[in-house]
Amino acid sequence: MEARATFATRNFKPIALTPTLEITTGLPVSISTMEKSYTGAIDGVSSTAFTAAFDQASRKGSYIAMESFKGTVNGVEGSFNFIHCASTTGVDRSDEFFCIVGGSGTDGLKGISGTGGITIDTDGTHHIWLSYHLE
Repeated sequence: MEARATFATRNFKPIALTPTLEITTGLPVSISTMEKSYTGAIDGVSSTAFTAAFDQASRKGSYIAMESFKGTVNGVEGSFNFIHCASTTGVDRSDEFFCIVGGSGTDGLKGISGTGGITIDTDGTHHIWLSYHLE
């Protein structure tokens, strides 16, 4: 089955990173949390733990995120986790990975598995899609 939605982020909160080893690279590393709201065949909210090696000025870098979603997918209610990551050179999105975490589904979404992806329009609108299976 497939489902698509747009989403918006809010409450992006960087968390101070105290590394055990001081290692300098060409991109600063940060850890943040944020909330997202989804509208469409995927409808609900998520809480996200977000780690990035990213330069705000050039918009270049990569991220990895773990999301905890609660809401409905094609009208089926529940919650689950998903992991996603990607890289950017400032004008594109590449090296994407997206995976629904096996065993994380609850209620009607118990047993959910699959993949998905995120796209961003030139106007900044964010879209998510899932290709999933329910046991």
